[in-house]
Amino acid sequence: MTTKHWFVDVILPLPLPFLYTYRISGEQGKSLSQGCRVTVQFGKRKYYTAIVKNIHHNPPSGYEVKEILSVLDSKPVVNILQLQFWEWLADYYMCNLGEVYKAALPAGMKLESETKVFPVLSDFQNINLTLSEEGILDALNESNGLLLKQLNDISGRKDVLPLIKSMVEKGIVHVEEQLKEKYRPKLKKYVRLAITEKNDKKIKEIIKKLERFPKQLNLFLNYFELAGTQYNIENKAIEKTLLLKKADVSPVVLKSLVKKNILKIVEQEIGRLNEDISLPGKISELNESQLIAYQQIKEKLKLKDIVLLHGVTSSGKTEIYFHLIKEQLENNKQVLYLLPEIALTAQIINRLKIVFGNKVGIYHSRYSNAERQEVYLNILGELKNSQTKYQIILGARSSVFLPFENLGLIIVDEEHENSYKQFDPAPRYHARDAAMVLAKIHNAKVLLGSATPSLESYHNALSGKYDLVELNQRFLNLEMPEIKVIDLIQSRKRKEMQSHFSGLLMNTISNALRSKEQIILFQNRRGFSLYLECDECGWIPVCKNCDVSLTYHKKYNQLVCHYCGYTRKNPESCNACGSKSLLLKGFGTEKIEDEIGIMFPHAKIARLDIDNARSRNNYTRIINEFETGETDILVGTQMVSKGLDFNNVKVVGILNADNMLNYPDFRSYERSYQLMAQVGGRAGRKNGRGIVVIQTSDPKNLIISSVVNNNYKQMYANQIVEREKFKYPPFYRLVNLVLKHKKIPELNEAAEDLANLLRTLFNDSIIGPEFPVIGRIQNWHLKHILIKFEKDGTLSTKKNVLIKTLDNFISNKKYSGIQVNINVDPM
Repeated sequence: MTTKHWFVDVILPLPLPFLYTYRISGEQGKSLSQGCRVTVQFGKRKYYTAIVKNIHHNPPSGYEVKEILSVLDSKPVVNILQLQFWEWLADYYMCNLGEVYKAALPAGMKLESETKVFPVLSDFQNINLTLSEEGILDALNESNGLLLKQLNDISGRKDVLPLIKSMVEKGIVHVEEQLKEKYRPKLKKYVRLAITEKNDKKIKEIIKKLERFPKQLNLFLNYFELAGTQYNIENKAIEKTLLLKKADVSPVVLKSLVKKNILKIVEQEIGRLNEDISLPGKISELNESQLIAYQQIKEKLKLKDIVLLHGVTSSGKTEIYFHLIKEQLENNKQVLYLLPEIALTAQIINRLKIVFGNKVGIYHSRYSNAERQEVYLNILGELKNSQTKYQIILGARSSVFLPFENLGLIIVDEEHENSYKQFDPAPRYHARDAAMVLAKIHNAKVLLGSATPSLESYHNALSGKYDLVELNQRFLNLEMPEIKVIDLIQSRKRKEMQSHFSGLLMNTISNALRSKEQIILFQNRRGFSLYLECDECGWIPVCKNCDVSLTYHKKYNQLVCHYCGYTRKNPESCNACGSKSLLLKGFGTEKIEDEIGIMFPHAKIARLDIDNARSRNNYTRIINEFETGETDILVGTQMVSKGLDFNNVKVVGILNADNMLNYPDFRSYERSYQLMAQVGGRAGRKNGRGIVVIQTSDPKNLIISSVVNNNYKQMYANQIVEREKFKYPPFYRLVNLVLKHKKIPELNEAAEDLANLLRTLFNDSIIGPEFPVIGRIQNWHLKHILIKFEKDGTLSTKKNVLIKTLDNFISNKKYSGIQVNINVDPM
């Protein structure tokens, strides 16, 4: 009887259209499970961590089957429900499973190989070597092999690869690919007793011997004090730094006791995550309008899987979320609480942890790779030294990939935010939409929340696809802020402007400062000035890599590209005509911070934008200082509009509404309304009615009118008619094809050919090809082809046709240099 061979189909973290099959021994095949990690060789030298998708007895045809190198897991790290979710993401967003896998798992769980160089022989006297080769060989022999990047540092070269290639050809060295472990447990040093006899008599003998060494004796006695026991103790571990601090001695003293074999230092694995082991707190009681909304949500979630909560700013939506979460925990269910930018919501994190303690886990991109891996392992139940398995995950868009097993509810707060959309790389998913599918896989419910819902979500609620609950009353019955509109054109004519500030805005700021109240100033552009311009010939410095003007940053006295990061010194004269008359045009948050500080020299001013809030700590510091009243005026971009709740903000100034309204995009009016309504909603949330001042050159604009009247329905009614007329979402699905090439002629030809080919398949559904607003980024020229698909039963078929067409197009040698990115549901 012949024994059947075992084969596994694996997902590799690469943009490959197929699964690849590997052979595995019979014993391993019996114990291996779907969702486990294995290491495999792919290509001649590369090694990867792959995820097992299928296990079977069917050998593939067309290529030689390789053996799996090793099995990394005894239990799956990706469960069956996750794999279903991955398949949906790959299918809907028209990408590959490998791209989903690469996005889904923390970096530390994806071992990849690195090139390592080894010497072939130790004696090379008969071989003619260059000085550089001799230096590299000396280093290799001393260390028994080094990584390429280490050899780069040793040789002082930018690229050592050509030199290594030459040495390989001479037979002096050989190269191998070795798997690199990206995750290392965090270790902490502790002190224990090294003596085997831990009775009272033995300890007193040691104390007597140490009387001649007072510092050592002091340290030894402090060990027992921290251990909190008498001399006949269990061998308790005391944190090394704590012991040294308590005894007020140097590490040399401890080293002496270790040498005498009295104490010993041991390392223990600890978690990187701060686990709050306090008991959960009490949830605030709901007021009458909140309670009504809460009861409606509960009832409607019994009938529909998705409910939209449309609640005005400061209506207390978060407290309703907390009561719904508590109910899920009582049923032993998991909750995913999604926020558009987790790093911007320190307040929500604190409130959740106060109420639910160590049941709350946080997951977002500002965590290190190791921290993200520990959260992932905690949810799997595989994290050592973790006291509690998380039941609530508060996270940004990537948290939809976590290994949930018993999900009961997904809350998508600020569901309208385009931060939920992943732009690059693939999968270019929208976390709100993906969360709905994830919930369906888990038989869970979804609550969408926003004061300014996306047109798509509100349309779905009105048409019956979702259910709708509205909360129109602010918490504590506070009035919505008073909104005043300033006509910038008229104000300049009347000479009422002080730089970028109208007279009305200056007066309201002065009054608020006198009353010890706070101010938020909103300008959705960062930097000092938007661009530099020669007053003589009109020359403007532009990025060498992108078709965009450079923004001036005063702090560094540099011009910066906000698309690729290119910087250059501020020029002293015009590059075109040599004139020294260079003018700063436009303004950003840095300039506002600078000028408002001159006008109000006694006010404490802070700025919140991506330039000075890149780190978790810096952002938290800025927010905490404003929350506690240390800062009087906060200047910021759209960061100040998201999830922030301040008690003492009286005034919000929107300095230039026009740059939002005039952006060339079919969503610009919707987004302008959302941004202005959200940032305006920061005013008057606790202590009396707030004031919002909107400065614009177009005060009669319908969107401005809708913001002033807090009339979301007016904005929706106007925009939905245009969406239907011009075939945009929510009535049509969009797929945007982004073509890239280093040379414009080749790009133009390929884009025209592809567009014509697509028109033969999809008729009038094709728009373009067209250059986007920024036609070149990082030296890649770009062209867009937009496809509008009707929302009917043929959508899946049309997408399959599109995939096959693009595969054939890309495989044509004529277009070999063209890159095509597919963006489904672009934002």
